[in-house]
This record gives sequence, structure tokens and C-alpha cells, in this order.
Amino acid sequence: MDYIDSYTKLRKVFSAVDSETTYGNLSIHKIGFRSGFYNLLPGNTKYRCERHNLEFDSLSNYYNDVGTIQDDVHQEDFLVEENRNFNYFILKPRKSENIQKVTFLFHGFNEKNWDKYFTWGEAICEKTQSAVVFFPIAFHMQRAPEYWSNPRKMYQLCEKRKKKFPNIIKSTLFNVAISMRLQSMPQRFIWSGLQTYYDVIQFVEECKKGENPVIDKNATFDIFAFSIGGLLAEILKLSNYHNYFSDSKVCLFCSGTVFNRLSPVSKFILDSEASVALYSYLIEHFDSFLKNDDHLRHYIEEDHFEGEIFHSMLEYQKMREFREEQFKKVENQIYAIPLKQDTVIPSFEVVNTLQGAFRNINIPVDEMDFNYEYIHENPFPLNHNEPRKINNAFNRVFDKVGTFFES
Repeated sequence: MDYIDSYTKLRKVFSAVDSETTYGNLSIHKIGFRSGFYNLLPGNTKYRCERHNLEFDSLSNYYNDVGTIQDDVHQEDFLVEENRNFNYFILKPRKSENIQKVTFLFHGFNEKNWDKYFTWGEAICEKTQSAVVFFPIAFHMQRAPEYWSNPRKMYQLCEKRKKKFPNIIKSTLFNVAISMRLQSMPQRFIWSGLQTYYDVIQFVEECKKGENPVIDKNATFDIFAFSIGGLLAEILKLSNYHNYFSDSKVCLFCSGTVFNRLSPVSKFILDSEASVALYSYLIEHFDSFLKNDDHLRHYIEEDHFEGEIFHSMLEYQKMREFREEQFKKVENQIYAIPLKQDTVIPSFEVVNTLQGAFRNINIPVDEMDFNYEYIHENPFPLNHNEPRKINNAFNRVFDKVGTFFES
């Protein structure tokens, strides 16, 4: 496959999709989705866990003093309409009507568009003959307000932020919105993650009820995940809600570590102030926060297995034996491809997480490297002066991905 040529064509085709179109031997579908779990998010006045018939108040929702609510960045999560109602894409073989094989594609942190992933999805679709579902994480991609992607507005916010925090590192117009939001309320990381988890479960259950116009009710679900999308993939696989993912294979690309073993300070991901706040909340003081937050504690420590798995994926040493026991159970169904030059999610940390402290988990971690410079956020750069190298690297990766899913 010619990666750069395919990228250009698919970007144009996807941008023009209204509800359905064709592309060669493939068809593209744009389908609406209404999240049934946005009521989990900060900003609600009353919370209810239907599974356990429990109610919680909103006293635990607070903001750190980093500018309070301003400039539409800190709007109440519960009220963000784009995050409640959104469209997702499905790419599938044209010859199939209601397809029985599905691969979720989960993206990275703080991403605003799917452009680079369309070609990834095409490769997976062609090699596996599965429908590829481009499903967005809460407050990312099309689930984020357009304001957060306005270059002029974000530049202005970035300049304000630099004045407020003179020693800040990697603050840019690309990451200022998410950095301000997570610094002001780090628990957003947990709640948006849980909302996305339950949205995926909702999607699967809608398919099983025969409510999806493209996917058969007896479909199976594999997962290809990049970067932070791998955390979602791991929680789905290890928690295996109602056995929906018992037979699912999970391929992790530039992904697979627990949270405190990645390095998210990047002009495209988070600035240093947000990273420190997030680390302080999730790693250094999480137990203390849980004691004072009945709502969060219920989902993390009280009879929600998915929350327990989420908790175990935050810090390497904490709950290590529990986490490694879960990975051991599914070691034949997970495959990781880290990249040697990746500094955000280093290969050795992927090994530490997936193969365990004593290397007694047989999850293959297949480190790769390319004969050109690349970064975590952009492993296949489009503007390289030797496009043949990019095409070769792309095909090497997705040949391995296809072989894993088809084995």
C-alpha cells in the first residue's frame, strides 16, 4: 500500500461523507451515537449508579485554582453537547452487508482529527476483512467543542497560561485546552475514561440487539489501539464485561504501559503543569482523594471490576500482582508493537507492564525501528523527503498487525 497516496485520498473521501459512500472495494459509513453515560461527568447535580441502585451528590466536583471557569475551556463536562451526541465512522468491505467481524480503532491522547488513522484502518480492513470502527474517546476528536481547536483562540490562551506559569514547559496552542482542563480537575481523566468505556459497551450491546445498520448482531470484536487508546483497550479486554471480549484480540501500537510509566509532556499532548497535576492526583494522592469522593470511590473500589482494572493501570507498583494476574489470563490474545525512538511510551516500559516484573507473562512485545526520524505522535510523517521509507515502514507495521489478527 502507498501510505501517502492513500492518506491524501482517504482524507478527502472521509471529509465528504454524509451517511455512506464507497471507496474502491470498501464502503464508508457515518453513523450517529448518543452516549448513555454522560451523566457520570463533572457538572451533574445528582449521580446515580443504576447497576447498584445508589445515588451520590456532587460535592466532590471541584476546580483547582488555575483560572477557574473561563474562555469556554472549563465549561461543565456534563453539558458539552458534542460529547453527548456525535458521529463515528465505519470502514468495511463493500461486498459485506451486515458484517460479523469488527475491529475497533482507538486513537491517541489529545487528538483533534482522524486523518492519519484512515489509512491505518484501511490496512486493517483489507488484511482482515473486518469492519473498522473509528470510535472517539470522550472530549477528543469530534467529541470536543470546535472552540478547543481554534488556533487564534488557543494561541491567546497559551500566552495567558505562559504568563501565569513562567516556568511551564511545552505549552502550545495544540495542548492548552486539554492541559487547562486536566490541571483544573484531574479527575476528568478518570471520568472521561469511564464514560468512553461504557460508551463502547453500549455500542457492542446495540450491535448485539441488531440495532447497528452495518454490523451483525453476532459479530466479534477485536481492538487496534494507539497510544493512550491502549489503556482503554486493556481495560475493556481485562474486565471483559459480560464476556463480550473473551475471544477478542488486542493489538497495541506505541502503547501498553501503565499511566505512571509514560511521559506525556509534549507540545501535542500535555504541558508540564498539567502533567504534574495529573500525576499528583492519580499517583501521589489518589487514595486520599478516593476517601473523600464517594462517587469516584464507588466506581474505582466498590464492585465495578472495570474500575478496579482502571485503578491497577495507573501506577506500576500498586496492584502489580493483581494486574499481572489479569494479563497472564489473556497472554495469547495481546500483541504489542512499540517503537525504538518513542520517548512518550518507551519500549522497555511496554515490556515491564505487559510481560510483568519477572517476565513471566508471554505477551509478545515486538520492538520496531525505522530508518528515519519520527516521534510518538507521528510515526509515519507525510512531509519526508524519502516517501519510500515511510511506505516501507507503514507496510512492515501493518503486515504484522494483519498477521496477528488473522493468526
